[in-house]
Amino acid sequence: MRLIIIILSLFFIRSALAQIRTYDTLPNLPEHYVERCELFKTEPIVKGKVIMVGNSITEGGNWKALLKDTTVINRGISGDVTFGVLNRIKEVTDRKPSKLFLLIGINDLSRNTPDEVIIENIFTIAGKVRSGSPKTAIYIQSILPTNESFKNLHKNFFGKGEHISAINAQLKKYAKKLKYAYVDLHSHFLDSEGRLDGKLTSDGLHLNSAGYDHWIEILHRDKYL
Repeated sequence: MRLIIIILSLFFIRSALAQIRTYDTLPNLPEHYVERCELFKTEPIVKGKVIMVGNSITEGGNWKALLKDTTVINRGISGDVTFGVLNRIKEVTDRKPSKLFLLIGINDLSRNTPDEVIIENIFTIAGKVRSGSPKTAIYIQSILPTNESFKNLHKNFFGKGEHISAINAQLKKYAKKLKYAYVDLHSHFLDSEGRLDGKLTSDGLHLNSAGYDHWIEILHRDKYL
């Protein structure tokens, strides 16, 4: 009887929290997310490689060419959020990567997920990588800026600058304590007005070829690669 009461209590607490929550935890493109995850499962497990993890900004990168390494593994999924990465991180850690680069969070912000939830999810992802693949070097990359002057930038990405800066500050602050390297991309992608440099983006959010080249330059310059 007591067990039933506890279960019912947990159910009602969870239901109450769900009603209070004003954001969605699903990826922006759920069907694409499922398709990509199913594809990942079909690939042979090769250990000790560099893995790039994130959303469309990561998926859109031709990492094999960019890094001049045909063994680099792309684990970007367009529309993904921190909850989606948490759900699929075991597939990554099972491959025991030598290095893991994570860039995630902007889609969470587009759904008005609170900063503290995004931060906690990223910390949890780092923890799961440490426990699942202890020898992996973890690189948490800052969320990139956006540029609202682009007419095709979706309104859901407007007004996120302060949130991006706040999250990045916390990711940097706790890097040493949580045993990952913080990679500051954000400051190196800004224009003179504090926006994503128009020369590096196709729509105010995603990167063009110059943007990807700039990303790699930063990783090489700061000796992350």
